[in-house]
Amino acid sequence: MMYVTIFDLGAEMSERIADVNRQVIVVSAPDQTATTNTVTLWQRTDGCAGWTRVAAPLAGRNGANGWSLNHYDGDLCSPVGVFTLTATGGRQPDPGTLMPYEYRPSYYQTGEPDMAVAFDYVVAIDYNRMPGYPPSDPKRPLGTAAGGGIWLHVDHNCATQGCVAVTREGIVAILAWLSPASRPLIVMGDAASLGK
Repeated sequence: MMYVTIFDLGAEMSERIADVNRQVIVVSAPDQTATTNTVTLWQRTDGCAGWTRVAAPLAGRNGANGWSLNHYDGDLCSPVGVFTLTATGGRQPDPGTLMPYEYRPSYYQTGEPDMAVAFDYVVAIDYNRMPGYPPSDPKRPLGTAAGGGIWLHVDHNCATQGCVAVTREGIVAILAWLSPASRPLIVMGDAASLGK
C-alpha cells in the first residue's frame, strides 16, 4: 500500500526529506526516556510518488538515557534528527550492499568482548561526521564536544551509548536494501519530536 506521507512524521520532519531522498529509515521511540524503539523502512520511486513501507517493523534499541535534541559527547542519548546515510562497514566482510563498505576488523574493536558483535555490521549515521567518508573517519565538523560515532549496528542486548541497534538479521537486510542512488536518510527520535 502506498502512503502520501510516512507514518509517525509531522510536517517539520517531513519537510526535511528532499525529493531526491527515496529511501528513509524511521526510528520512533514512545517517549524521550525510552531505550527501545520501532524501526521501519520506507521507499518511493521518485520525489512525486507516495511512500511504501518495506518489510515488517523491526524492534530496536537506542541510548541508555533516551533521546536528546542537543546531543553531546558522553550523554548516553541518541540524537534526534534527520541524517544522511552514506557509508557502512564492520568487522565482518561486506554482506552484499551497494553502499560504500569499510571492512576493517582491527578498527571495530571494543574492550568488552560481549559487545564486539555489535560492530560486525554498521551503517554510519551522518551526525557530526563527514558524509561519504568511512565510519572510521575521525573528523567531527561540530567539534568533539558534540560527540560522534553514532551508528546503526547489531543489537547487543542492552541500550546503547547513543547508537541505534537492531537484530543481526535486521541490519543485514538493511544493508542489502540501502542504495546510494536513493540518497537514504534516517529520521530518528521520540514520537513527540518526530510528530512535530
